[in-house]
Amino acid sequence: MKIIVCVKQVPDTSGKVAVNPDGTLNRASMAAITNPDDLNAVEAALVLKEQTGAEVIVVSMGPPPAEGMLREVMARGVDRAILVSAREFGGSDTYATSQILAAAIDKIGIDKDDIVMCGRQAIDGDTAQVGPQIAEKLGLPQVSYAAEITKEGDTITVKRMLEDGYMTIKVKTPCLITCIKELNTPRYMSVGGVFECYSKPYEIFDYNTLKDHPFIDKDTIGLSGSPTNILTSFTPPQKGAGMMLEGADKATCDTLAGILAKKHMI
Repeated sequence: MKIIVCVKQVPDTSGKVAVNPDGTLNRASMAAITNPDDLNAVEAALVLKEQTGAEVIVVSMGPPPAEGMLREVMARGVDRAILVSAREFGGSDTYATSQILAAAIDKIGIDKDDIVMCGRQAIDGDTAQVGPQIAEKLGLPQVSYAAEITKEGDTITVKRMLEDGYMTIKVKTPCLITCIKELNTPRYMSVGGVFECYSKPYEIFDYNTLKDHPFIDKDTIGLSGSPTNILTSFTPPQKGAGMMLEGADKATCDTLAGILAKKHMI
């Protein structure tokens, strides 16, 4: 049994956000982290590994420096990692990205008892589209927004979180599941895991590796093959320092009311 987890290295949007003139993110000038929801998917896979002895494989599409992120994920207990990296893949939107990742997953191979896991969405796009699109392209049943996962034989029971409650769904393997932060708390890297991660299998799937797959067509991958175009993008303005008023008496309240009235807020 294999559990294939899609992970992504994303800019840390809690810090400085830099934008290129063409509207894309200037990732080179921003701190990079592992997408938070993807870590929940990794943790879910590791829990199932402990229960079933499954092999856990992480797959990521990105530039060569993403190897560091994948090594960190392997240090948490993942068995092997694959980086899908090529200039031809650069600038892909969710549609093109799902094409490429689906081809990579198909090359790894999906057996009868395998599971594909993804985070709900990436913080640099917030679309929640790539996971479901991968499932559609591979012809896999999918369950999104997983808040609880249990496995019994070839049946996976998933508790989905909805806006107004929960939905319980049973699905047969192979299948794809997208995970949310409420599912679990990701474990930290262990000291032993850090030492071992550099001896674990690490592969790179470049354009030549995947070019003969039916999903890989230059008209539907990369920036030129992406149907989504960015109209505009900008760095959010930084807010100025706030004003603090000390005191809890009537005079302080009157001062606050005067300031708000002057700004036409009341």
